[in-house]
Amino acid sequence: MISIPGTRSAPLDTPSTAVDPLTAGLRALLFGADRERIHGPWRELATDPWMYPQHGTSSADQLAASYERLRRVNTVTDAAALADDPYRLTSLHEWTATMDGALTVLAGIHYNLFLGSLADHDAHDKRPLDEYLAMTRTGTFLCTELGHGNDATALETTAVYDRADRTFTLHTPNAGAQKFMPNTGPAGGPKSAVVAARLLIDDRDHGIFLFLTPLTDQAGPLPGVTVRALPQRPGSPVDHCLTSFDQVLLPHDALLTGEHGRFGDDGAFTSALGSRRKRFLTSIGRVTLGKLCMSASAVGVSRAALATAVRYAQHRHVSGARPDRRVPLWAHRTHHGPLLEQLATAYAMTALHRTTTTLWAEHDRTDPAAAAHAQREVAVAKGWITWQARTVLTECRERCGAQGLLPVNGIVSGTVDIEGTITAEGDNLALWAKTGAELLLGHDAPPAATPGGGPADPAVRQSLLLAARHLLLARARTRLRQAPAGDSLRRWNAAAPAALAAVTAHAEHRAAAALLAMAEQAAGPRARAVLLDLHQLFTLRRLDPRTGALQGGQYLTADQVDELPELIEQSIARLAGHAPALVDAFDLPDRFFAGRPIANPGYQEAFDDDDAHWNLTAPA
Repeated sequence: MISIPGTRSAPLDTPSTAVDPLTAGLRALLFGADRERIHGPWRELATDPWMYPQHGTSSADQLAASYERLRRVNTVTDAAALADDPYRLTSLHEWTATMDGALTVLAGIHYNLFLGSLADHDAHDKRPLDEYLAMTRTGTFLCTELGHGNDATALETTAVYDRADRTFTLHTPNAGAQKFMPNTGPAGGPKSAVVAARLLIDDRDHGIFLFLTPLTDQAGPLPGVTVRALPQRPGSPVDHCLTSFDQVLLPHDALLTGEHGRFGDDGAFTSALGSRRKRFLTSIGRVTLGKLCMSASAVGVSRAALATAVRYAQHRHVSGARPDRRVPLWAHRTHHGPLLEQLATAYAMTALHRTTTTLWAEHDRTDPAAAAHAQREVAVAKGWITWQARTVLTECRERCGAQGLLPVNGIVSGTVDIEGTITAEGDNLALWAKTGAELLLGHDAPPAATPGGGPADPAVRQSLLLAARHLLLARARTRLRQAPAGDSLRRWNAAAPAALAAVTAHAEHRAAAALLAMAEQAAGPRARAVLLDLHQLFTLRRLDPRTGALQGGQYLTADQVDELPELIEQSIARLAGHAPALVDAFDLPDRFFAGRPIANPGYQEAFDDDDAHWNLTAPA
């Protein structure tokens, strides 16, 4: 790792001073009472310099190292237990995102989409999991196709059942049915996949199911399997490929069965679900938890970027009002104000992710309404958190200037990796459209009268966020009614902008409520006060562009609208001095900062270090 002049002389990750009580209080709220079990193993991995990419090496070498890091993760956990624990699985993504973006992708696919899918379906004596748990074979997940992404219910890969020998023949019928961009390349060793394919029995389509399919061995693709590398994309290297099948024979136990579909002892196929769409959604049920994994990684990379940008602003000095005086960048309101706003967002992102993970982990799976509610809130959280992460990282990159463009400082690479979370496990816009339609057609009672106290009162701000959601849905319903009858697409197009804006308002209300609940749980008055200021800054920034509608709906008075800018400035002024504690509460280890030059006071001297591992001009 790079040696940074100016850092403390104590061994890395060996505390030399006691943790500030404010930092400790915030950290306890961010990571919860079960912090050691849920976050401890991954945080410990983050203290190892080998868990971070070696800048300046080839993409192939970086990818190979990411697969080796995946195996390192496997040595510190029980793989089957991890796949079955939403709290630990999501926290794994939260921490690996601060280390290696490719590792985050690989871990989500192997532990959640692959192992999780196997665990969620019927067990089978002829399908032992040992080689996957030990990672002598890596698992991957093949669902979307070149011609079918968000409309995966229309995918064309087929699995034809032969009653005589009780086998399936897996086949890709055309170019558009090639499985699009799974990690099926040679890196990482032999691989197997769960493949989504349309089950055909006696020429009848029974819907889409998953099939356990060996893809490669040490020599390459197995007979009938074709793997073609896709063009390299920006960001952390992953072996994304096109994968197709030419009459690949699979045994009877390759089909992942459950209540949604299985064969009886008499050979008859039965399903408790009459809808082929429901069978498909049940088969790929792990995608919901995958959404939480994506939002967790977005939370982690956002906090990492903010910690880097805030630290840099504290020790980067610029000319002051007098020629003989230099001041830190942080001294300027134009610099610290935007970062504090993004810090407020990051705390709200974390709070929303925690509450949504709990909702998913604890909901009653025997209650269809509870399951539908949990799935919707997971989708909303994923969309909002990953989109917010893009904004957070963009702001951090800009505040770090040209230094923010250097991959070694971690921000620009995180910015690119975030784009993957916006698309993976359900494209955000598609999730927003589905939720918008559900909210539009659901019951939405007008919010109760705004409580007294004005916008300085957290309860008032929560009520105003709810009112904004209601007004947007009312606008969407009006446009839906006014659109010409008989053309459903035209009617949806008329209502969609307001409906999607209502989903954003819904997410912001939930995030703000989670942040306020975090403040109310604070053990000490300092942590509570800081979190309430973060809540005030977060909510007022969301309400500010909606004041016209809120005033028109008589939820705000003209005087209260005029009050908002001053309340925002007061929050920023109170929070400015707490920024170090706010980012220290993220609990990122010294090893993390040691690899990001600008996060350390001695970063200028570090650029003169010819032995730095990221220095591309360093001698071989």
